[in-house]
Amino acid sequence: MSTRILSIPEFCRYLNVGNLKSEDLHVVNFEGKNDMRLKSEPVTIDFYLLAIKPPMDSKLAPYALLEDQTDSSYMYVDCPQNTLSWEIQPPFSGYAIMVSAKYLDKYAKDYTFVHYNNHEALFLTKDEETILWDLFGKVDHEFGKEHYSSTVIISYVNLILTYVKGFYDRQFDTRSNIYHKVIADFYKNLEKHFRENESIPGLPSVAYFAQSSYLSPNYFGDLIKHFTGKSPLDHIQDHVVMLAKDKLRNTTLSISEISYSLGFDYPNYFARFFRKKTGLSPKVFRNQ
Repeated sequence: MSTRILSIPEFCRYLNVGNLKSEDLHVVNFEGKNDMRLKSEPVTIDFYLLAIKPPMDSKLAPYALLEDQTDSSYMYVDCPQNTLSWEIQPPFSGYAIMVSAKYLDKYAKDYTFVHYNNHEALFLTKDEETILWDLFGKVDHEFGKEHYSSTVIISYVNLILTYVKGFYDRQFDTRSNIYHKVIADFYKNLEKHFRENESIPGLPSVAYFAQSSYLSPNYFGDLIKHFTGKSPLDHIQDHVVMLAKDKLRNTTLSISEISYSLGFDYPNYFARFFRKKTGLSPKVFRNQ
């Protein structure tokens, strides 16, 4: 069965939150929304969704929750084509802002966290809570006017995104004890992949390693780069170069055999890759 793709009006009807004023912009204050849909199978949205919620008591995936964060408000951002499912319990509080892509695309492209698709929540410190609850409240107040300004609301949304970027950076640092394990597991899985899967064609993707950590590729990429200064793709390619150099130095395998053993479909792809990374062709490197 295919996943439903919902517009803002369709999603509001599906949630049963009503009072739609525009097909391109909607704000929900969950206070008092006692008839809201409590459980849903996966649905896909075609708009941006920013939501802030009070402290949660549910358990998230590994790496997702610290013991001292169960009393912290949290928020998340979803972009068009993200898939959502939920099961919640009343009473409700919090806000959700739904914005058409035509309003937000030009701002969202500057923030990688907007494209996190595994619902990696941003857990807020008390100071961050104060800032974001205030901004969401201002958006709700503006939207509640008979003649609200979409320009004012989009300005607030852009300000929220600006703050959130800094808050995600802070979250990486304050949760470093967890994320250092993510990095260590990445290195371990990288070595294991090439040690155990030499017969599998193709280089492993960033998504392959992100999935092992229960994180979306974008969140995983931001995390790895934040702590190591290099993207996961750079780490993967550097590891391939290291293995290639070792095989060229210390084995009698042909360049074609080395190419296939590292996951390249064609030896000429491997040769171009190696030259780009080292400035030398595999043959020249071996002869040196």
